[in-house]
Amino acid sequence: MTTSRRSFLKHSAVALTAAALLPDSVFAAAKIQRVGLQLYSVRDAMKADPAGTLKKLADMGYVHVEHANYIDRKFYGWTAKEFRKVLDDLGLVMPSGHTVMLPSHWDAAKNDFTDAWKWTVEDAAVLGQKYVFSPWMDVAVRTDKAALDRTMEQFNKSGELCQKSGMKFGYHNHDFEFTTMVGDMRLFDYIMQHTDPKLVSQQLDIGNMYGRENDAISLIKKYPGRFESMHVKDEIKSAEHPNEGTGYESCILGKGVLPVKDVLKEAKKSGATQYLIIEQESYQGMDPIDSVKIDLQTMKKWGY
Repeated sequence: MTTSRRSFLKHSAVALTAAALLPDSVFAAAKIQRVGLQLYSVRDAMKADPAGTLKKLADMGYVHVEHANYIDRKFYGWTAKEFRKVLDDLGLVMPSGHTVMLPSHWDAAKNDFTDAWKWTVEDAAVLGQKYVFSPWMDVAVRTDKAALDRTMEQFNKSGELCQKSGMKFGYHNHDFEFTTMVGDMRLFDYIMQHTDPKLVSQQLDIGNMYGRENDAISLIKKYPGRFESMHVKDEIKSAEHPNEGTGYESCILGKGVLPVKDVLKEAKKSGATQYLIIEQESYQGMDPIDSVKIDLQTMKKWGY
């Protein structure tokens, strides 16, 4: 279990989509936070036995899950309709998930999205999804302002496309957004200031940013109302993934150095964050299934 999600995304950009299954009447209840799990946390188990793994998660008390697998119009090997039935039968709902949006998903000649991206949105709608989060940005885009501006416009247009199906497009940060500069502005701030908040939501990953930008609370205050979803993580010092550069890896909630409870309090105070998605990518020798069970128990102890 040493493969980082960053490497996974970098080498498998064709994967990752989002799905959710939440009644509109419930979703409309603003300022209510729900705890969920990013299924990348149990990626090997989902690969070996997705149905059995989802049942284990449901049995331990998870209701909301966020997926990280959409390949050839299938979620963990199921079509959208099949996957929705699996979730329904287990009492699970999927408010969001991850699909990497690439520059190639826009057809400049046709001035429209490619079928691949349209299918992504279409299949998400079948699942009742509310958010389609893109969790990565090509290096070539980050360092080319013209390409970056085209991507920002692509984000906004994806927001318009998702909106037609009652969904919202969004972006999920890693750490590079806080070290890459666009002129005299951090890439993170550039994204925030060049996307329409009515069309593009933000999923703040408080673990990915740690070691680069350590003050999630200030970001929540700086951009009120923008973080409708949050990846909840804790981090410890680590030499296991030195190529990632931050010097940290995720761990069981409450066991690391992040002020997670304070960040959650600020998110709750802001009133914008509706979903708190647990993600643990490293396990310090523990079974991932056991780890995410403790994570959920910890969140419940904290009152979430």
